Amino acid sequence: MQFVFGDYALDVGRRELRRGSGLVAIEPQVFDLLVYLLQNRDRVVSKDDLLEAIWGGRIVSESTLTSRINAARRAVGDSGEQQALIRTIARKGIRFVGAVNEGKTADTSMRPVGQTHAAAPSLRHDMGQDLRQDMRQDIHFCTAPDGVRIAYAEVGHGPPLVKTANWLSHLEYDWQSPVWKHLLHALAANHRLVRYDARGNGLSDWEVDEISFDPFVRDLESVVEATGLRRFALMGISQGCAVSVAYAVRHPERVSHLVLYGGFARGRRKRGSVVGTEQSEAFLTLMRHGWGQENPAFRQMFTSLFIPGGTSEQMQWFNDLQRITASPQNAVRIRHAVDEIDVSNLLAQVKVPTLVLHCRNDAAQPFEEGRQLAAAIPGARFVALEGSNHVILESDPAWPRFIEEISNFLQS
Repeated sequence: MQFVFGDYALDVGRRELRRGSGLVAIEPQVFDLLVYLLQNRDRVVSKDDLLEAIWGGRIVSESTLTSRINAARRAVGDSGEQQALIRTIARKGIRFVGAVNEGKTADTSMRPVGQTHAAAPSLRHDMGQDLRQDMRQDIHFCTAPDGVRIAYAEVGHGPPLVKTANWLSHLEYDWQSPVWKHLLHALAANHRLVRYDARGNGLSDWEVDEISFDPFVRDLESVVEATGLRRFALMGISQGCAVSVAYAVRHPERVSHLVLYGGFARGRRKRGSVVGTEQSEAFLTLMRHGWGQENPAFRQMFTSLFIPGGTSEQMQWFNDLQRITASPQNAVRIRHAVDEIDVSNLLAQVKVPTLVLHCRNDAAQPFEEGRQLAAAIPGARFVALEGSNHVILESDPAWPRFIEEISNFLQS
């Protein structure tokens, strides 16, 4: 279902709000509120209606409700003063009053071009091959112990492979991104791939009380329980490696294989380096003051660290992805939580087969951190890859070996 009003188009199925051809960053809860107002635009919606529909009947503060309504107005270019689209009716509630055209969603979902042969038994065989036309991901939600809604996606068939959340993701945009799609499509070609957006970003709840390492691990536990998986391979990228390590130590009977790429055991603030701490503070300061701006100069700094060898298209995608997937406040909170990670004391307790991969000139996470990660995990195999991209790209010389090593390991 799609609602079109003014310059805006809201697609319920794809959970997208667009102004013209550009995506509008919007929190999941605010998106739900906007959908509810559009669906009920023929009447005044009361506070009780909103509490029941958006918060499941839970009691929330007046300030919380007001902030979500204001956020919905900002997302569609409205304000409390103008109330051109979302109007407050004194002592009654609110109503969407703009002119709306309603129709079915156009079939423009990003589906890879179909392949003409059956799925092959290894990742490396499918490298360069597109997925079947029916390979479409399904997005669901589960609830963490503290009530935060976590969005997760499932796609593909075969042995289950769970990918832990990493720095600022979005289940829908990553699937079609020139930065991520080659990896995600390759993993899903012969596996039931499960991945999720971490709390505070993507399609998961943005308004959360706690963003720190332990909730990150509990979110992974919640996703696993929601999928009903009993035993599976687990893959972590960047800070997802530390979360994966913690999960594997807590639940060794559930994890058949552990794949860690571009990871670390210690965040920047835990490496005993004054320079590392100063860098952390500098990044956080820049994010506080420049993250939400239309000018991508501030976000470009992070893009240059993550994919210094990317094309202009890939860098633009990564710049936009960061802006769309998290608010400036949440980006800072997540970055600070990542810098405080320290799972050094857990590494010796990992009892599952482990593969660690790291690029020699990784600009975001030092090669030495990956080497130490592998050295401290009993029996772990370490693969040093040539390259400087933290997010490995399909054009990287190391990409074929990256896929081959993972394929061989998961089949062992």
